[in-house]
Amino acid sequence: MSVFIRCTKCIMPNTRPDTPFINGVCQACINHDSRRNIDWNARRHDLEYLLEEHDGRVLVASSGGKDSHAQVHILQAMGANVTTITAPTCQLTRVGQINIANLERYAPGRRIEGDPIVRAKLNRLGMELVGDISWPEHVGIFTMTFNEAVKSGRLMFFGENPQAEYGGPAGTENACEMTRRWVSEFGGFLGLRPSDMIGRAGLTEADMAPYQIDPQVADARIEAHFLGHYIPWDGLRNAQIANQMGMHQIIVSPANWWLSENQDNAQTGLHDHQMYRKFGYGRGAAQASIDIRHGRTTRSAALQWAAEYDGLFPEVYAETPIERVLERLEIHEDYLFQHLDAFTNWDLFQGETLGRPRLAEGWT
Repeated sequence: MSVFIRCTKCIMPNTRPDTPFINGVCQACINHDSRRNIDWNARRHDLEYLLEEHDGRVLVASSGGKDSHAQVHILQAMGANVTTITAPTCQLTRVGQINIANLERYAPGRRIEGDPIVRAKLNRLGMELVGDISWPEHVGIFTMTFNEAVKSGRLMFFGENPQAEYGGPAGTENACEMTRRWVSEFGGFLGLRPSDMIGRAGLTEADMAPYQIDPQVADARIEAHFLGHYIPWDGLRNAQIANQMGMHQIIVSPANWWLSENQDNAQTGLHDHQMYRKFGYGRGAAQASIDIRHGRTTRSAALQWAAEYDGLFPEVYAETPIERVLERLEIHEDYLFQHLDAFTNWDLFQGETLGRPRLAEGWT
């Protein structure tokens, strides 16, 4: 029987994987409070030395979103020569296309083209095997960009360290570099290796090659660093920078607390709904928790919002009706709910309203 307990400072629950709680406080809140003890000037000097070591030539792993825009702005302000690398989403939205093109006004971009038929098969397999429709995107963000970096340069930046921002095993928040080991542990594989997909749904070794890190990456000595290790990370500040740069913004879903995040993939709404069914919280709860830590909202206001909106079923996400998502994947609604139900932790819920399981009374 699962026990659902929320952090006493934010609204993240103890059901989030690999997130310790100490005296009722989640690791993400502990990490945030420890920021005041970090010598940010020293870390910025480390970043300056890193850029100098690579002659200022850097790559930014990009989605075209708020964090990608902000990284380009920050690095260019430090004199870096920036090129973006954009891995394909599962189902690129209209606003995603606009924002990728907008970012390319500031920095040249390399777009990786993926096979949509292979991606659709992997979306379905992700749902069936690990309950994650976005499994191929989570894997490809790392493997495809690393493989492309072999052609373009040795130093690449990602945004925040997720363990520092959202919580993870104690000590992992201090990682400054995305190593191959980090990718294998935290890169969204969920225990499912890309090689495990070969032979399923007719997928071949060639189909799965983009989802595996090429041996040339090690030979080329590609370095990937978290920019959020070197500067204080703040998603809202990044959104403000991106909006000033002309990033387009829409309300993607009522289940999102923030307006300006994850606008590029029409399937993200289903991923977030699956997360809610597995762990009892959705993307909105994670976003609201960050705002609580920064003092921009209160825990009580976030709890009230979460009770009404967190984890809502995505009838429409980023202007894309659920019917178009199902059509792209060549599945029917009964197939979808069969696999949603299979990975739902029913210990957390009592009843269901409009496709969203309701958290058991007393756990809201």
